[in-house]
Amino acid sequence: MEYELKNGRIRAKVVTKGGELVSLRSADGTEYIWGGDPAYWPGRNPVLFPIVGGLKDGAVEHEGAVMHMGRHGFARDMEFSVAQRGEDYIVLALEENRETMEKYPFRFLLNICHRLTEDGFVTSFEVTNRDEKAMPFCIGAHTAFCCPLYGGERFEDYRIVFDEPEQVPSLRLDERGCVRHGVTEDLLRGSNVLELDYALFERIDTAVFDRPRSRGVSLLHRETGRGVRLQFDGFPMVAFWTAAGKRAPFVCLEPWHGCAAVDNESGRFRDKPYCVTLGPGESKKLAYEVKILSKKQ
Repeated sequence: MEYELKNGRIRAKVVTKGGELVSLRSADGTEYIWGGDPAYWPGRNPVLFPIVGGLKDGAVEHEGAVMHMGRHGFARDMEFSVAQRGEDYIVLALEENRETMEKYPFRFLLNICHRLTEDGFVTSFEVTNRDEKAMPFCIGAHTAFCCPLYGGERFEDYRIVFDEPEQVPSLRLDERGCVRHGVTEDLLRGSNVLELDYALFERIDTAVFDRPRSRGVSLLHRETGRGVRLQFDGFPMVAFWTAAGKRAPFVCLEPWHGCAAVDNESGRFRDKPYCVTLGPGESKKLAYEVKILSKKQ
């Protein structure tokens, strides 16, 4: 099912499959969210839950139970129900069922709220442990933005600008998608700018930054300054990705609370980087905000 959100200046579309916000249009008709062309990548804005990235050897253990899940977990493939709805917001809910219990043996509730703002949207996640035992999870977003945004522009005309100069290097992934322990690459070299180049993503697949000083990044055209800003307070990691080898017209800005398995990790869920463990009845809330930048900042 698809629902439209609107306010005086912005319109968005949300689908119950995966709980995703899949379209964001400004007053002038510009579309900011990637449309999911399968020739490049069929995703648009998947929710990553209850894991981010892939598992080492496809499995993870918790209190003696071994769980098997595909990359980024199962929420993106599930049908959510509508818990609340207004003209400019919607709350979608996912709870355990027979299919999820086979992969993730916990009783949980995941609420996702998409709410329009004056110049963008806020997406908030609330995870509640409805079980009688401790429940580990990771969560993240994978929002794909059109890049370029306008005709006559190129992917390479854009850059990702951090709020502050950064000394943090990018983590490196191996051929399985696992984080390589102790292996990093300094992509920013003390600056706050990551220039977009298809060759970069063909070489490293995903740029992953662990605890940057910045709490926000902007995807900007280098000349016009038009683009979007992502504010990710509360998320310790941020990553950037596009489909390698396809010259795909999008780039994902991804706030993460968790990441792919580290190649030397223990295999225990609770030991995964930035894993959240909730006691019975406990909840965790996180949110990120996207703002449209329609003129040079």
